[in-house]
This record gives sequence, structure tokens and C-alpha cells, in this order.
Amino acid sequence: MADKTEVSRAGDGSKSVQEQAARNGMWLMPPVDVVEDEGGITLFADIPGVSKEKLSLQIEADMLTIEGEVDIPAPAGLEPSYAEVGLPRYRRMFTLSKELEPSKVAAELREGVLKLRVPKAEHAKPRRIEVKVS
Repeated sequence: MADKTEVSRAGDGSKSVQEQAARNGMWLMPPVDVVEDEGGITLFADIPGVSKEKLSLQIEADMLTIEGEVDIPAPAGLEPSYAEVGLPRYRRMFTLSKELEPSKVAAELREGVLKLRVPKAEHAKPRRIEVKVS
């Protein structure tokens, strides 16, 4: 999957893009790769700059929500003259299939990549049927 989010600069110019985004509830949609195998799905979300403490993962009903806030400390009294990250927050939502087992989700954050493993429910896993000869 590849998603792009554009942010326009609005307002009188006295506030930073980050302040405007936070006030308007704007989020970046991180790119996510989804890989399915016989045992379930694995999601890889690119969320650079998000620490474990600033990451929130929630499952409510069949909705998986990934939220994170970029945590890039800057020296006191200094403002960047150029910044690639225009919004300080990420958010992505997915509807989970009834074939998945949301109570068994495993998450790992490593070097700016969030890895989520959602296993399939037992009833949805492929199973071998034994054939009897009579």
C-alpha cells in the first residue's frame, strides 16, 4: 500500500505547521505493507521518529488503530530552518476481518518500523482433511 497525505499551510502564518495540524486534528498516514500467510497477517508500518512511549495501538470491535507522535528533541531556543516532517503525528486505521484473532496481536517497534502480527482464528486456518478408504 502506498498512501500520500498533503498538508496545506493555512492561517495567518504566525503558527507552525505542527501547531496548525495539532489544532485541526491532522495526521500523517504512514505507509503500511500487509503480508498474509497461512497463519495470519503481518503489518509493517513506517513511523520514523516515534518512540515506544509515544505509540498507541488500540483494537475496538473490529477496528485496529495505530497512532504515534514524532519525538525528535531539538535544543532549547532553536527552531529548524528546514524540516522534512511537516506533521508531528501519525494515524492509520484498519478494519480487521472476522477471520483474524485480535486478542492475540503481537507488536514490535524497531528502527522506525512497527511490526504487527495478527494471527488467523482457528476456524479460518487451512486444515488438512484426511480421506479414509473403505
